[in-house]
This record gives sequence, structure tokens and C-alpha cells, in this order.
Amino acid sequence: MLSQSVKLFTMGFTQKSAEQFFDTLIKSGVKTVIDTRLNNVSQLAGFTKKNDLKYFLKQVGAIDYVHILDLAPTKDILDEYKKNKGDWGVYEQKFLKLISDRQIEKKVTPELLNHGCLLCSEAKPHNCHRRLVAEYLSKKWENIKVCHL
Repeated sequence: MLSQSVKLFTMGFTQKSAEQFFDTLIKSGVKTVIDTRLNNVSQLAGFTKKNDLKYFLKQVGAIDYVHILDLAPTKDILDEYKKNKGDWGVYEQKFLKLISDRQIEKKVTPELLNHGCLLCSEAKPHNCHRRLVAEYLSKKWENIKVCHL
């Protein structure tokens, strides 16, 4: 349980221009982007490729960047859902078990998450692992206010 409230944001970068993406982060008061993607170096990532994103965040908004692979799904879980058009319920169940087994609540701190933003590619949080990470952590710690940007 946390003594103080933590404000945690989540956001996907698809369907956003670089201007929309960075303006949203800055206006929301995000201090750290926490990359939760399994693959953050593909050409499809555009302006959010790992090293480019780290540079842009610092230059445009004085925002820190960290990539935490323990917050990402495994390739097997992701492929089953994305490439094989799997069932969201099955994906959700497998991913929640994975992050529980990984004990992600021990891999991040409330200080890192406070005014942090969990980043992935999905435009909306509904069928996205970043929402599952945020909800899992809020159950473990309470006192987390999640805002999907």
C-alpha cells in the first residue's frame, strides 16, 4: 500500500502525429515515459523508435525514457493474439499470469510511476497490455490514479 497517491498515465502512439504525441505528454505533466513494448526498434515505430524517442522526449519535453521489458508480453503471447487473431480474453489471462509470475510490482517503483506514462502502440487502452499493467499495479499498491491519454 502506498502512502501518497501516484498519477500514472498510459498512451499508445498509433493514430497520432508526433506533434499530438509530444504535446499530449507535455500538457499532461508526464515526467517519464515507460516503454512497455516488446519490440521498440522496428520501422513501424516511426518517431517512437527507442533511441529516437529517448532523444525527442528529452529535447522536446525534458521527459525521461526507460524501457522495461518485464512490462511487455512475450513474443509467443503477442503472436498468438496479433498474428493468429487470437481471443482477447485468452491473451488477457496469459498476460496477467505472466506479469504476476514476473512480480512486476518489484521491478518498478511508485516514484518511477508517479507522473509516468506506460507507452505501447495500441491507439486505445481497451485491448492493450498497458491497461492490464496499470490495473495490476493499482490492485497491488492501491492509491494509483490511472489516466489513459
